[in-house]
Amino acid sequence: MSEDFYDILGVSRDADEDEIQQAYRKKAAEYHPDVSDDPDAEEKFKQAKKAKEVLTDEEKRQAYDQLGHERFEEAEKRGGFDQGPGGMGGQGPFGGMGGQGPFGGGAGGGQGFGSVEDIFEQFFGGAGGGRGGGSRRRQGSDLRTSLEIDLEEAYHGVEKQMTVERPTECDECGGEGHPADAEARTCPECDGRGQVRQVQQTPFGRVQQTGTCQRCAGDGEIYDETCSECRGEGIVREETTLSVEIPAGIQDGQTLRMEREGAPSPTQGPNGDLLIDVTIADHPEFEREGDDLHYHKGLSFPQVVFGDTVTIPTIDGEVELEIPAGTQSGEEFRLAGEGMPRLRRRGEGDLYVTAQVVTPESLTEEQQEALEAFAEAGGEEIEVDQSFLQKIKSSF
Repeated sequence: MSEDFYDILGVSRDADEDEIQQAYRKKAAEYHPDVSDDPDAEEKFKQAKKAKEVLTDEEKRQAYDQLGHERFEEAEKRGGFDQGPGGMGGQGPFGGMGGQGPFGGGAGGGQGFGSVEDIFEQFFGGAGGGRGGGSRRRQGSDLRTSLEIDLEEAYHGVEKQMTVERPTECDECGGEGHPADAEARTCPECDGRGQVRQVQQTPFGRVQQTGTCQRCAGDGEIYDETCSECRGEGIVREETTLSVEIPAGIQDGQTLRMEREGAPSPTQGPNGDLLIDVTIADHPEFEREGDDLHYHKGLSFPQVVFGDTVTIPTIDGEVELEIPAGTQSGEEFRLAGEGMPRLRRRGEGDLYVTAQVVTPESLTEEQQEALEAFAEAGGEEIEVDQSFLQKIKSSF
């Protein structure tokens, strides 16, 4: 698969955000690890997601187009770049005043960029880049909830409706946190930049860090009046009903991710994701172990002595099982393909049936006489196969 983000999604370099989102949804549906049989599905899914995240972020996309794939990836991996000695005329592409190598910057040396976001701001944002100069679109926070299903639903897969309480944009102020006619003034904390810089002295020298201004939340402006509905937060909590697709074969404790169904961004960026922890309720008949199921079948003494054909329930119906003559209590039989669907592979697990001889609690006079005759004919000594005894011991 090509490394170029545009090629990964199969869109042109002038594609708009809607085209990119639509292309990503197609790739996600094709390569999602829960549904794809492609051995490289997980990696392709991650590449498509990364491509979408970069190309739908205006500043990152501009940086990607200007730097190219390799430089962009290198910048993100490094996260920060130390500057070389001070002086005029930095070397290499984008060498600033006194900086060495790629992305060296800053007059007279000093510290390097704190993160890759600072690179974007330096080259493509700057003081005039949007309201407050330092404001960037950030993804909202992820939310987490839980959902319980039964074993039958995990076997077949199911669509569940669930109600989630999550923060959402305030309708009263449109997410701004203040009335439309509120008077704005420059934030005194960040002087309108939307960001504040702090310098700390460490054993390795002075370290400069850049962070979002907490007073104005990166806007660069504050207002003389706040919204009465959201109290200036721009966000209120509301209940939302979502349709959740549970894939067949899901395991107890696995987590589903619903993209963009989390908390909204405080900076007009994309929503976070909703994480759903799935638990599977205990079943009255079956015990699950991975993709396999276990079932205990009660059998009478005559059935195990003479053999019999018995009906065994499965999640998807019933099957017949031949019980051979002389079956011992605790013996296990395997029914191939009668277990749970495999989540990321084709086929199903197996159903293991354990024979359990049931001792009657009461007998008729005729039954008692027959058993007494059987005991007298066979004597009191009972020989037990050693391999069977080993099975019994291992079960404890």
